[in-house]
Amino acid sequence: MEMQKISNCIHNDDAVETGTPPEGETFLQHKDDGLNRPQFTDFEGKTSFGMSVFNLSNAIMGSGILGLAYAMSNTGMVLFLILLTCIACLSCYSIHLLLCSAGVVGIRAYEQLGQRAFGHPGKILAAVIITLHNIGAMSSYLFIVKYELPLVIQAFLGQTSITENWFMNGNYLIIIVTICIILPLATMKHLGYLGYTSGLSLSCMVFFLCAVIYKKFNIACPLETVYSNYSANAPISDDICFAKFFTINHETAYTIPILAFAFVCHPEVLPIYTELSNPTKRRMQTIGNVSILGMFIMYFFTAIFGYLTFYGYTEAELLHTYSKVDPLDTLILCVRLAVLVAVTLTVPVVLFPIRRAIMQLLFPEKPFHWLRHITIAVCLLFVVNLLVIFVPNIRDIFGITGATTAPTLIFILPGLFYIRIIPKNQEPMSSRPKIQAACFTTLGFIFMIMSLTFIGLDWMSGEN
Repeated sequence: MEMQKISNCIHNDDAVETGTPPEGETFLQHKDDGLNRPQFTDFEGKTSFGMSVFNLSNAIMGSGILGLAYAMSNTGMVLFLILLTCIACLSCYSIHLLLCSAGVVGIRAYEQLGQRAFGHPGKILAAVIITLHNIGAMSSYLFIVKYELPLVIQAFLGQTSITENWFMNGNYLIIIVTICIILPLATMKHLGYLGYTSGLSLSCMVFFLCAVIYKKFNIACPLETVYSNYSANAPISDDICFAKFFTINHETAYTIPILAFAFVCHPEVLPIYTELSNPTKRRMQTIGNVSILGMFIMYFFTAIFGYLTFYGYTEAELLHTYSKVDPLDTLILCVRLAVLVAVTLTVPVVLFPIRRAIMQLLFPEKPFHWLRHITIAVCLLFVVNLLVIFVPNIRDIFGITGATTAPTLIFILPGLFYIRIIPKNQEPMSSRPKIQAACFTTLGFIFMIMSLTFIGLDWMSGEN
């Protein structure tokens, strides 16, 4: 798929009228090569192009990939491809808006863009939204560890049921995983250092995709084992093993927000941009396009091969459907372990924007300090662990935060930043780019209202 080409950003040559210094005037220069290149931070970015792609792709990739086959079963292959393509292109455009806004005012922090656009309330709003959204994401990853890791250990030990041993208790396991794996990675000074772990995480998800493709050609339809788990009175239609190109049902409307949330990576874009070696807007936009294209390919192939394996009986969690076919399948057991590794290694990447948001709110003028850096990470992980351990059903909390923060980060804030920050003498409100940004922001409000409406209807009906 050819991604949407992004137009060149506007340079702030006339910034004197707006009181905003041109990009590059207020930043430190490279000290070793004598070139007059702008720097946005007090250190020279050293993260390579490839590592930046790994980090951004890992930020995009989430546990939602397990439900894409189910989403395709409720839309059909053609409609799903159309929706996935539209969301991917919109995500690229959203990154374009962020980079243009950051380039004009010389800022590479989401919260500072909020302050430049709307003053201190804008800074607080951006920081709070990033914090809520990423805490929800980290909690969802640790929930997977809590419920899946005991099953993996049980299978490796050859036990038929989970025992009362401490090493089979999910609450103990997430604490151990947090202390031994997540915390050391989260205390690294720069996000770029996580490029290697992000590469390993993506490799695990590629292994998951390969297993899905392999199983498509090794599981025949119809599946009596799967069908026997449904009600005996539920008839099996004659076309159950035929793929549908277009499908409209009561679950179809949920697919659009699900796909939109699958590409949320925008809080990580500017931190990755800050640590990029030889940073330019064009280079960072290319990183965004390559990352989204890679996730687009993985999402589509995972969805289509998962759907073509189980067709109308695809469940919301794809691995659970495979387990119904053969609970002791060694390959699926390895896939579960790979998914656990992937989500565990994603938590530190998601934590970095939260820590940066807190630093921007509480210590905006303070230099880097290791004690502050580590303390914030420990406190965040402590709060997330408490949520995962003591909240029995956090689905509604995630539903509300996901329906409000995700469209805000993808659509609403990037569009508003662009409208407010780009000088009116260069682009009036009647110009095409700002009209597009306004429509983009409106689309975000539509997504938010639609998602909240669906959640409200579920609450009133009492359905899951």
